[in-house]
Amino acid sequence: MAPNEEGLAQSGAAGALQELYDAYKPLVFSLAYRMLGSVMDAEDVVQETFLYINQQLQVGTDIRTPKAYLCKIATNKCIDKLRASSAKRETYVGPWLPEPLLTEVSTPDGALSHKESLGTAYLLLLQQLSWVERAVFVLREVLQYDYDEIADIVGKSPANTRQIFHRAKKAISGQAAGGEAGEGTGRQASPPSPTTAQVVEQFVQALVSGNVQRLLSMMKQDAVLYSDGGGKVQAAVRPILGAERIIAFITGVLAKVPEGYRFSLEMVNGQLGITGYIHEEPYHVTTFHLKGEQIEAVYLVANPDKLRHLASRGQS
Repeated sequence: MAPNEEGLAQSGAAGALQELYDAYKPLVFSLAYRMLGSVMDAEDVVQETFLYINQQLQVGTDIRTPKAYLCKIATNKCIDKLRASSAKRETYVGPWLPEPLLTEVSTPDGALSHKESLGTAYLLLLQQLSWVERAVFVLREVLQYDYDEIADIVGKSPANTRQIFHRAKKAISGQAAGGEAGEGTGRQASPPSPTTAQVVEQFVQALVSGNVQRLLSMMKQDAVLYSDGGGKVQAAVRPILGAERIIAFITGVLAKVPEGYRFSLEMVNGQLGITGYIHEEPYHVTTFHLKGEQIEAVYLVANPDKLRHLASRGQS
């Protein structure tokens, strides 16, 4: 439950900070992860945002609308990080994919509500927007803020904010309709259905048994695989097109895994995916995008920098 203003004022700086942290940490992380596509950077934004809030509380700043204030600070810190990393993104080796976020089947803390907007395909569409468009779109479409609130957060007029949102939504819908991996916003009204999980499970079973024909039947002929090694490990530096080439690539990768490899099926970015480990170290995370009951896109993250936050899972 969000703290009320009177209670916040009476609880003192330390108590007020704890109240805000307990109430809004999931919200701040949810916003930052969708803005940045990075778990570790989103966690940094959470820390930096609440450190800033603590400073403001210590000097007696009157925070009348804490939820909007936190989102404003977090949004600005996200944009700062995006500016700082823009040069690195331009020279990134191979396809760039978001850091995988392991999610539970149920998330009572509310941090991962709107799971459909956590999907890799969805996050990639968000990356095509400008920073301000991305902030406006996430605040409106995912977090359900009204235009007046968003205008205050991003420093625009409500009318301008409305225009930015509609422009961003049109751009995302156009990219999805134009064949980009992912579905347009508003077309995923609910989390992935059990059919998605069944297709992924059947795909893994066919992969383990070496049933190539079954694998091919489960993929669209024009499917695409994106492999993100970041230049740190061996990976395809260009998207792999076509079901046969994708199957050959995946089976080739699995044939060369080091000793001690194991994998498990886990919820990744709101849908069933594959996490692989070498002993206790994360090795790759693979997610899928389906069209109907066939796999349309495969996303394989092997960049060790994007898997560091998963290390503790390998020890369980």
